[in-house]
Order: sequence, then C-alpha cells, then structure tokens
Amino acid sequence: MAQSTYEQVLARLKLAKEVLNLDEGTFAILCEPERALEVNMPVRMDDGSIKVFKGFRVQHNTSRGPGKGGVRYHVDVNYDEVKSLAAWMSFKCGVVDIPYGGAKGGVCVDVTKLSEGELERLTRCYTARIAPIIGPMKDVPAPDVNTSGKIMAWMVDTYSALTGQYQPGVVTGKPLSVNGSLGRNEATGRGITIAVRELLKRLNLDPKKVTVAVQGFGNVGGLGSILMSSLLGVKIVAISDITGTYYNPNGVNVKAAFEHSGKSPKKLLEGYTEPGMVKIDDPKAVLYTECDLLVPAALENQITAENAGKIKAKNIVEAANGPITAEADEILKKAGKVVVPDILANAGGVTVSYFEWVQNLYGYYWTVDEVNDRLDVKMSSAFDSCWEFAKEKNITMRIAAYCLAIKRIVDAMQARGIFL
Repeated sequence: MAQSTYEQVLARLKLAKEVLNLDEGTFAILCEPERALEVNMPVRMDDGSIKVFKGFRVQHNTSRGPGKGGVRYHVDVNYDEVKSLAAWMSFKCGVVDIPYGGAKGGVCVDVTKLSEGELERLTRCYTARIAPIIGPMKDVPAPDVNTSGKIMAWMVDTYSALTGQYQPGVVTGKPLSVNGSLGRNEATGRGITIAVRELLKRLNLDPKKVTVAVQGFGNVGGLGSILMSSLLGVKIVAISDITGTYYNPNGVNVKAAFEHSGKSPKKLLEGYTEPGMVKIDDPKAVLYTECDLLVPAALENQITAENAGKIKAKNIVEAANGPITAEADEILKKAGKVVVPDILANAGGVTVSYFEWVQNLYGYYWTVDEVNDRLDVKMSSAFDSCWEFAKEKNITMRIAAYCLAIKRIVDAMQARGIFL
C-alpha cells in the first residue's frame, strides 16, 4: 500500500534523525503538529441554497516564530495533506533561516464551480472561522494552489473588520494596493531560478546548453520557466498542465505560452501551439522527457516507486511541495540523479512573504531590486549550506536540508524549554 503524504514526511524526518542523533522526545515533538483546526463553512450560493464546505488550518511548529503557510482551495484537500504541508513549511522556513514556524490551510472545494461572489463569501467565512488562531504575530497565511492576491485582500478585510483595526500583516501575497510587496508574485519562480543557477554552477554545466522540462504551468512553473529562460538562458523543451504535455525540441516560447494560459478562462495551456511543437495528451509524459533538468511544479506525489525508473532527466529541482515520494527518492539516488529538494528550491515564495511581513510591520516598503537582491542572498546562502553539508556527511541534498532546518528548530525548542 502506498504511503500517505504525511508518512512521506515522517520517512524523511527519520533519516534526518539518524544523522543528527536526535533523542526520542525531541523527535516525537517534530512528528506531530502543535495545533490542528477543522472548520465547516456554510455559504449561501447564488441560487439561494446553502452549501457547507470543509476547511483546515494546521500549525506544525512555532518555536522559531509565528506560523507561516499558504491556503489552498482544491477538491482533494484533506487533513493529511494540510498537516504534511504545514510540516514542510516548518522545515522550509528553517532551511532558509527566516523567523517563522510552519503552518498551512486548505478548503475542499472545486473553484471552477464557484462564481466570484460565492468564492468571496467562502473566503470570508473561512477567515472568520480560523481568525482565533491567525494574526500577524500568531500565524500568517498566504496564497497557494487556486488562491490569489484577491483572496488575500478579502482575508485582510475580513480579519481587520473582526479585530476592529486594519491589519495588513495578517497575510502575505497581497496586491500592492493592500500593502503587498514588490517582487512577491514571481518570488517562488525566481527562487527556483536561483536554485537552478546554483546547481548548474556546481555541476560545471553551461546553462545555455541545458535542456529543461517543467511539469505544471501555473504561477510557479510558468513564471519560473520564463525566468529560467531569460535570466539563465536554459532551453525549456517541454511544459505541461492538466490538458497535456507540450514538447518542442527547439525550445518552447514560454512567454507566449504563459500569455496564452493567462488569457484562458481556466488558465490552461489547452489550444496552445507553435512551430515545431508536439502535443501529447498525457500530462505526465513531461516527467519522462529526455532532458538535463526536470522541474516538477505541480502537486505532491508525482514521481513514485512505479514511475521513478522512467525519469530520463539527470537532475531534478523540486518546484512543487513533495513531488517525489520517499521510495522514489531511493530509486533516483541509486540512479545517480541529483535532487534539489522542495524545502530549499521553492522557498523563494515564503522568503519574500517574510520580506512583505517585515515591510508591513515597519510600514516602510522596499524597491523591487532590494527585494530581489535580498532573496538572492538568502537562497544562494541556503543552497551553499545544504550542498556543503551533503558533501560532508555523504547524504542527499534533501536530507542535508532537513538536517539544517531541524537543527535550527531544535535549538529554538531547547532554548525555550517545555511550558509546564
């Protein structure tokens, strides 16, 4: 039987435990979230009927600061998934050394079946339900799958109305008009680009001779493709979304593809074509593309024990959360493939969310160059630490990243002690 998503988290935790020689009590604390809230939201639909939606907010560990993590709206959202994402956020914040703990939220909903009015009423009800456990110094949500700056603005307005004062720092990923940060929208894609740059540098590969396949073409995969192509000069030969895989050996015009999907009512690539392009109906075909680098930027558990042997890419940079299972990790390791883990590679979003939060607290805002420069320093420093630790201990970059993150969390836990 396949492991649950949270069992995948625990599998990596156990490997890090052995490297760090953690005691059983400390390990037990890391294995469970501090707090988990399940909520139900009654929403009046446009036809006058009432529909009840289920949601969650989970806080994994807040030893190093307020909880931090996105809110996703997806039909497959469940407690196991949200708990896993909250734990990954703890480790993600730890590996790039920002003063947050890990949290995550989600609502089980098919957003394509909601009008904008229904979506707003759902968001406001969800915000009200989780309001007791969020706040600028408690837990700071952000956008994730199928949520956006507009949804964050509704959350700010709802929370501010409930507390009686304007509090833009309650969420990040907001529009600029609601005290968002310059550079936040493309931050995750920019972070992926920095991770790719640092990997290619250490492998002594010329970016202009590197071919890349990207699974998932939303905000992260799409903007990441554009930035990798324009800033590094790599050739993107394949992209995909739920409508299929789009392959072009001459290099996909990722900017045109992203503009096409942006104009689509459902933000999809369907119907996109260009000279030399071949459309493959199977969205997962992108994973098996002959290329130098694979960037999974869709959902978790995409590369498993069943298909890991079919991966032809020599290197993988995880843009999505948890796209590779623990069993697949072992197969890829034995095949000699280098994997830059999600908690490092896609940490650009939470890093610039941290910058946005700092700007909100100070009421002083930075230029986009300042944001991007600070992001580069954080990401390249974290990459270097993971790379060197992996070499020193002869472990994978994933376990190195987990070890560095857990060490910072445990240091804070031990310094603060156990209450009562």
